[in-house]
Amino acid sequence: MFDLLIKNGKLISGEKIEVAVKDGVILAAETEIESSAKEILDLEGKHYLSAGWIDDHVHCYEKMTLYYDYPDEIGVTKGVTTVIDAGTTGAENIGDFYELTKSVKTNVYALVNISKWGIVEQDELADLTKIQADLVRNRLTELPQFIVGIKARMSKTVVGENGITPLELAKDIQQKNQNLPLMIHIGSAPPELQEVLELLDEGDVLTHCFNGKPNGILDRETDQIKDFAKVAYEKGIVFDIGHGTDSFNFHVAERALKEGIKATSISTDIYHRNRENGPVYDLATTMEKLRVVGYSWEEILDKVTAVPAKYFYLEKKGQLVKGYDADLTIFDLEVGEKTLTDSNGFTRTAKELIKPVKTIIGGTIYDN
Repeated sequence: MFDLLIKNGKLISGEKIEVAVKDGVILAAETEIESSAKEILDLEGKHYLSAGWIDDHVHCYEKMTLYYDYPDEIGVTKGVTTVIDAGTTGAENIGDFYELTKSVKTNVYALVNISKWGIVEQDELADLTKIQADLVRNRLTELPQFIVGIKARMSKTVVGENGITPLELAKDIQQKNQNLPLMIHIGSAPPELQEVLELLDEGDVLTHCFNGKPNGILDRETDQIKDFAKVAYEKGIVFDIGHGTDSFNFHVAERALKEGIKATSISTDIYHRNRENGPVYDLATTMEKLRVVGYSWEEILDKVTAVPAKYFYLEKKGQLVKGYDADLTIFDLEVGEKTLTDSNGFTRTAKELIKPVKTIIGGTIYDN
């Protein structure tokens, strides 16, 4: 007997799907499943079902003062089953962060900031003595179940006078630790974006890929994507949205799409202020923005499930497949009108709205 049987759901393609769960694991995902279960959830053909949504760039260590939130406020209550905190903490405080996550419903993982205290100040990489490779390695050894990569923020306000040096140190740490996933934040220069991209390898994650800043991927004079950005994209560098308060621009995303460049993954860079006051609000709103830009719902869902699971090695998440974790998102697509605002105050009107209905984590159902 199954613990949970989800009946009469539908995939985004419209195909019927039913899912059976036992002990927090998917045991079957088929068009029809005839079996008994302790709990049956009948979606009556009305609701869509996908693998659980993954937001691979959030800030949810509640003890911080600059950027913080609470995992369940940006996770389970928003249709998101898994979040990856993107470098809020460093080697000195990531252990405390891990202890806090044990009491929440949402699955939480973390990227360890190469600066040992994380983002306690805006310029955490201005002092190179805070980058201690041995400390990072120790934490990676102690918390392999929690730390899924490393993070470095490469913009003028963060690195001070250090230019490209923190990224060189981050790449060295990465290479000496089994080439763990590396996420790089980009913003104002120096360092110049071209310098940053030249140091990145296939599989490295460039977050804030569609920001509207002069040091971004769009040449403001020609209104074309910069050639070196195209080279980086073709090389296999992961272009991650990382919307945030100041890092997503509709026009940049639209120009990129016209030139054949799509975001590889979709994430929010959410924390309490841009959740409460916008322009981010939640992952669903960021997904709606990519739909307005011109992405299909099928690829949008892939970019918040299978894709982040692949690049951060979450081997049992991101797909409706036998043996995978029973993390699922049940949602509706509705016709309506909603004004969406990017990080620079520009707006678009969404005509298709995505609304999470239930979040299932480890086989446990939570209402949205």
